[in-house]
Amino acid sequence: MSKTALVSLHGNRYQVDPLLVGQRVELVFGPFDLSFLRVSANGQDAGTALPFQVSRHSHPKARPETPAEEPRPTTGIDYLGLIDTAHKAELADKVNYAALGEPMPPTVDLTDLTGE
Repeated sequence: MSKTALVSLHGNRYQVDPLLVGQRVELVFGPFDLSFLRVSANGQDAGTALPFQVSRHSHPKARPETPAEEPRPTTGIDYLGLIDTAHKAELADKVNYAALGEPMPPTVDLTDLTGE
């Protein structure tokens, strides 16, 4: 414990009762919540440590005990394959550039006008 009544635990600093300066204290905490620590000195409860500087909110080795999720049954439908097939079919159609523009006016044959 420091002279300023601060204790350090896993990179976090907590303020304790100034009467405990120079004494050896024991910190009791839950591994999933390092924001609440109980302090005991000489085997007796000495209050709660107040968070002063918290950079880590849980114990570094604490892992939540969640059961493994069962894999979901497959539907048998290959959605990505359906999209890929539709995309390839669309790309296979050639672009009809003549249909994109305006229709051409009818052409006049010059031989009809000259009479030859």
